[in-house]
Amino acid sequence: MGNRLAMIAFGGNALLRAGQKGTYEEQLRNVEQTCGQLYNLIKRDYDIVIGHGNGPQVGNVMLQHEAGRKVFGLAAMPMDFCGAQTQGSIAYLIETGMEKVLRRAGIDRRVVSLVTRVEVAADDPMFLNPTKFVGPYYPEVPADGATYKEDPRGLGWRKVVASPVPLRISNIDIVERLAREGNIVITVGGGGIPVVADGDGHRGVEAVIDKDLASALAAVTMKADEFYILTDVPKVYINYRKENQSALGTMTVAEAKKYLAEGQFAEGSMAPKVRAGIRFVEAGGRECIITEASALDDPACGTRIIS
Repeated sequence: MGNRLAMIAFGGNALLRAGQKGTYEEQLRNVEQTCGQLYNLIKRDYDIVIGHGNGPQVGNVMLQHEAGRKVFGLAAMPMDFCGAQTQGSIAYLIETGMEKVLRRAGIDRRVVSLVTRVEVAADDPMFLNPTKFVGPYYPEVPADGATYKEDPRGLGWRKVVASPVPLRISNIDIVERLAREGNIVITVGGGGIPVVADGDGHRGVEAVIDKDLASALAAVTMKADEFYILTDVPKVYINYRKENQSALGTMTVAEAKKYLAEGQFAEGSMAPKVRAGIRFVEAGGRECIITEASALDDPACGTRIIS
């Protein structure tokens, strides 16, 4: 096996795409395509660890819980439980898809899935001002004690939860060991299950951890050589969708911070990805590559954040 270790993060939308209903068959087809594209790194002798988003899937689970509450009087599960549920189901899909890709290529590598807790600080200031929209839209604020904010597009009211900074990833040493032994490891799904220290152990909290930041922390902790953030564009752009739009091939940390300060990257879209890349490189990583999965057949793909 190769000795280069790559951390790869991709969004939940890579598994559940716009316009689809989210059936099992749709998601399995999508994940097989994504795994086929990740194979471009495997065949170049990378050991890889995969992190993934779960936004659309968590939204669907919350809809299911809401239907169960209305029809059968069942209690809805908290966000940490929903995160764990989707972590496991998405990892199962990825493991199934990657196994098929490897067998077709005649490669004998195991795929290992770990449902992962990620510790955050109980006094993280984000808990005082939750901003992360989750779950379905409502015509008026439900009387369930949760915090709701009006969607800026006028689609209704949605639950909001905190998005605290990830501090520690459980069992990341085991993840690294498995990966460096040549296994493909799936971890920190959806940013990880958010937990805080509580007496002799940990307890879950109503929060969603940014999956790019959690993946960056995993990459830093494992001392990965490269950190790939997969999105729906081949490169990072400045003046995006304007007449003077320009794709970036390489971006230093200083340049990335300058563009962030200028508001070049949209919040909730490219900005958190660039911040995660900065975090990785500033902690000693060689480079962060932001690109789309279909470009991974080109070793020079994407926008590269370097020191």
